Amino acid sequence: MAKESFETALEKLEKIVREMEAGEMPLEAALKSFEEGIRMIRFCSGKLEAAGRRVELLLEKEDSLETKIFQDEQSDEQ
Repeated sequence: MAKESFETALEKLEKIVREMEAGEMPLEAALKSFEEGIRMIRFCSGKLEAAGRRVELLLEKEDSLETKIFQDEQSDEQ
């Protein structure tokens, strides 16, 4: 998955899910889509873990780590 971005992989995963949920795929195509979906999940998970590690490094202060809970804007609005 050379040069794949998180956003592109997530879009592919969402497309796979929509197609599979429609239930109109032949079995072999569904299996191939499932395999591709698993690859996208692993890729996205890896990107999220790497981003989390970068955030932790950025929050580091004098050999100690300050962990802060991240709240996105959507959860604030609800």
